[in-house]
Amino acid sequence: MKSIDCKEIGMDVRLMVQGTPNPNAFKFVLNVPVKSEGNVTYKTPEECMDNPLAKAVFEISGHIREVYFFDNYVTVTQDGLEDWEALEEKIKIAILAKINNHDPNFKIAVPKKDDYSQILRTPEMDRIDAILNDTVRPALQMDGGDLQLVSYKDNVLTVFYQGACGSCPSASMGTLMAIENLLRNEFNPEIVVQLKEGSY
Repeated sequence: MKSIDCKEIGMDVRLMVQGTPNPNAFKFVLNVPVKSEGNVTYKTPEECMDNPLAKAVFEISGHIREVYFFDNYVTVTQDGLEDWEALEEKIKIAILAKINNHDPNFKIAVPKKDDYSQILRTPEMDRIDAILNDTVRPALQMDGGDLQLVSYKDNVLTVFYQGACGSCPSASMGTLMAIENLLRNEFNPEIVVQLKEGSY
């Protein structure tokens, strides 16, 4: 874990930077919420019209590929072509400049195409989600990411990675296999877990 001394501004906002298992993603953790309910992933500046803080982060560099909001942190993922030390400082300045006016209760004006939180749920998917909530999801969130269930049909579960998990090499194989093994033990011995195309 990589930590940087906290900074204080206005209403005593503190910011700490943490590394993640993904070498191209860092968590920017605050002592105030950035998303009160649920989470959201932005992949382009054009998706950030309802979130000036996310837009400000994207404007720092053309190498930023994703900005993820959850609870009290923002996970920023880059393409690996820019030096993190210089990028971190710029991201910290952008977040601290916008956080006082940021509303953690913000709503998404236009549903994002990769937001699967509103899909039609089945009892099987609810059970899978409950298992993941008790096991895998806390660890993913600790590492600056998460996953959403996309569909479950004919014993095939499709998931979508968010935040640091989205481009993490270990998430694409190791974590996916761990989730599959877990669900085979606790839910269905024939289940197959796959990534939604475009989520990695």
